[in-house]
Amino acid sequence: MVVAYDGTGFHGFALQPGVPTVAGAICSALERALRHTVDLTCAGRTDAGVHAWGQVVSFDARADADPTGLQRSLNRALRPAIVVRDLSLAPAGFDARRWATGRTYWYTVRNDPVADPFSARTAWHVPEPLDLAAMRLACDPLIGEHDFSSFCRRPPVQDPSLVRIVRDARWVDLADSTLRFEIEASAFCHQMVRSVVGTLVDVGLGKKRAGDMAFILRSRSRQAAGQMAPPHGLCLQEVSYDGKAQPTGSTR
Repeated sequence: MVVAYDGTGFHGFALQPGVPTVAGAICSALERALRHTVDLTCAGRTDAGVHAWGQVVSFDARADADPTGLQRSLNRALRPAIVVRDLSLAPAGFDARRWATGRTYWYTVRNDPVADPFSARTAWHVPEPLDLAAMRLACDPLIGEHDFSSFCRRPPVQDPSLVRIVRDARWVDLADSTLRFEIEASAFCHQMVRSVVGTLVDVGLGKKRAGDMAFILRSRSRQAAGQMAPPHGLCLQEVSYDGKAQPTGSTR
């Protein structure tokens, strides 16, 4: 499945007892439609308040399940906060997480002295002027294979690798006081994009220099990076599979 959702009312994607989650809502709807239990595998678990346009989810279903009818049933049950954009049969053994070779996130910033109520759920309002040129320059050191310890929440397991390959990182001026940060990588560690965005916004505010980004990466210290951007501006835009099982849903 290719799934889009407004994460505002959810405590993230992953199942958690006693709180509403995206996976919990999807599982409940799937099990009612299929009449059997379902285990979901997703490509990139989003945190509380984070959105998605191209989240990919895999699961096993009974042999006679009709993808078109199942998609229709799920959308009736899950709308408006969750929408199944595409649902189709996958190759044998397909795993949404393990087969993924790349993920793309977008982060939206509303840079205007006056807040916009219509983007308040999906964009971070930064009222102070931002230096877009400096923020773009600060993206350059992110490209390539690096240890992103400075931008990641340390996992509880001992000595995990926080090395990731960033293929693209850029700011796009959407006009009308709206900026969008786009980043594509092989994978992301926990809170990496929000930490990167917060640091880049600090550069735009003059709290850090564009040249500091390379030092921050090398330091491998979370204290060297900047603020953490709030979750509601972040959206999982797309998951790529190098053609093995590329989702067929349209892109926004």
